[in-house]
Parts: sequence; structure tokens; C-alpha cells
Amino acid sequence: MTNEPDDSSKQLAERVGAMASLCAVVSTTPLSTSVFELVLSGNAKTLAGVPGNDVMIRLVDAQGRFVRRRYSVRSLDDANDQFTLWITVEHDGPGSTWVKSATKGELVDVIGPRGKVLLDPVADWHLFVGDASGLAAFYRMAQSIDVPGKAIFIVEIDAADDALSAPFDEGLGVTGIFVDRQGRSTSDPEGLLRGLAAFELPPDLGHAYLFGEFHIMRVLESALLDRGLRPEQVSHKAFWRSGRSNADHGEPVKSEV
Repeated sequence: MTNEPDDSSKQLAERVGAMASLCAVVSTTPLSTSVFELVLSGNAKTLAGVPGNDVMIRLVDAQGRFVRRRYSVRSLDDANDQFTLWITVEHDGPGSTWVKSATKGELVDVIGPRGKVLLDPVADWHLFVGDASGLAAFYRMAQSIDVPGKAIFIVEIDAADDALSAPFDEGLGVTGIFVDRQGRSTSDPEGLLRGLAAFELPPDLGHAYLFGEFHIMRVLESALLDRGLRPEQVSHKAFWRSGRSNADHGEPVKSEV
């Protein structure tokens, strides 16, 4: 690899109004059964953007083709020019395969910041619902909430140690509900629907952020609208789709076929 990102990355970054950069691997650490922590250095502040943003990483898939995968930024260490990603590894994909074997100093092609789902600045409470793939974005966004505010997490996990925690300001009201998948299909919304039904939504103005599996996000959005939230109070982003690999640009395939 050269000292410059690939030309295709430069061209893509220019089209989407982002930066293309080579970043160096600082460390990779398994945090739980399903989540690895990846720390990268290089143009960190620009690439990491604001809470809710993600980056695109150029990788090689099992067939030797170059593909891109998108990962939410967990945190930014501006002083050390580093940013952190949490990558789920409970499946076989180019990202999960690469992060398990990535070595310190290795260079990787990154585009950022990406993503349009950001924290609602006028909401009194914030509801984050999804699976372990959404934890990085959930926690970074919640840590940016002004106090006094409320952050509610309803997250489905596959293993007990996937119930990862995060530090928050003392004045922030935090409620966390972790739902055991209990062997259900990864496209089965039952667990998160039960978690949502068991929780009484706070009064005042709220906003819900849904990050996770394609089909489940659609069902959860409908459930929250049925609970009285308006469409502009619900933001959703499908990170992946059960039974199907993401497209080469890193997004799940949207068609129902």
C-alpha cells in the first residue's frame, strides 16, 4: 500500500463531501463475544465527524474483491489524533475477518465522516434501540447529551458479555435494558418489541434512534409510531440485513427480493 488512499477512495470522498485518508492501526482488542474495538490514527478529528457519524473502510472480501464497510465512530481522542470503532464479529464478513487479524501499524483506507442520523438537539429524552452493532453510535451520541437529559437504551445481545457499558455525566438520567436474543432469528423483532413494550416512554419531547438489522428497524419504527411518536421523532439506520451480505459500498441491500 502506498502513502496515499486509493484513487477510487479520493473520488468517492470528493463526491460525498468527505475526506479520504490512510489511517494506521493503533490496536485491536476483543471487548466481548461479539464486539472488537479498533483504534485508528490519522486525521481523526475530520474523519470522526460528530456523534452519530460513521466511516467507510476499504477491505478485501473472501473472493479477493475490494469492498467497503461502514462503522460508527465510538469515540474521538483529538489530542492523540485517534478514533475508535466497535466492530461486531459474530458473523463472517470482510470487516469481522480483517479486524481479528489486523496488526499495529497496518494502514487502512478510510473515508469519513459519513452518516445523516445525528442527535436531536431539542429533545428532552433520547431512546436508542437496536443490537450490538449500534452500541458505538448509541454511546457516543448519548455522551454528547446536555444535562439534565435522559438516555434510554434497549439493546438485543447474543451473549451476556455483549452488555457493554459506558461512562456518562452524573447529571444524565440513564436507563439500560439488554434483551437476550435466546436463539431467535436475527431478523425476529420479538425481543426488542418486548423490551420496548415493557418501557413507558417519558413525557416531554423525545427522539428515538433505531440502528440494527434491516427488517427489525422497520418493525420498530411502526411500533414507535403506534406509541404516539411522530415520524420526525424517529430516526433509523439499517446497518445490516439478516442472511445477506452488505453491498460493496457497505450498505445493506434495500430491495425485498
